[in-house]
Amino acid sequence: MPAKVTGTTTVGVVFEGGVVLATDKRVTMGYFIAHRQGRKIYQIDDHLGITISGVVADAQAVIDILRFGARHYRMENNSPMPVKSAASMAANLFFSYRLFPLIADVLIGGFDGSPGIYSIDFFGAVSSEKYVSTGSGSPIAYGVLESEYRDGLHEEEAVALAVKAVHYAMKRDSASGDGVDAVVIDGRGYREVDPETKRRIVSSLT
Repeated sequence: MPAKVTGTTTVGVVFEGGVVLATDKRVTMGYFIAHRQGRKIYQIDDHLGITISGVVADAQAVIDILRFGARHYRMENNSPMPVKSAASMAANLFFSYRLFPLIADVLIGGFDGSPGIYSIDFFGAVSSEKYVSTGSGSPIAYGVLESEYRDGLHEEEAVALAVKAVHYAMKRDSASGDGVDAVVIDGRGYREVDPETKRRIVSSLT
């Protein structure tokens, strides 16, 4: 039986000048916890990131194709692939497999002069979002995002909001847990949120 992220929480938040992506770390196979430090955020390019939920093998195939596409675009055009183009590429990939679907749900976020986050489901439907969550913990995460998101957030506020949304989802969704990963993507590129910052945010909530 292939490892699945059958239960997970992923979050994306747009702020003034960039985006934040955050996920939990628990990897499950049905009711079995297969891994407690699973990676669900990946770098596609210096300005692009992706979160995954669903069947790990399918999601990894999508990541590999997007990385190749982003590198090819950069070589051909001598410029980075726009975030919207990366989302369209992912949507076309999922749509082309609609009869034998890639069982994955992804968020693509990045900064190409302006911030953008796109949600793509396994049939290829794509939507642009200011804040979004996927996975089994998303109903709880949305409760936090809906009540606290506002236009014009600063980076620190967006990081705190994304981590908070995942943290509270882990408290109520048994398939999400074991910590939070988070990245920021802005004009300075793709970078991890440091563990001390995440600890400080979580400690302020408990």
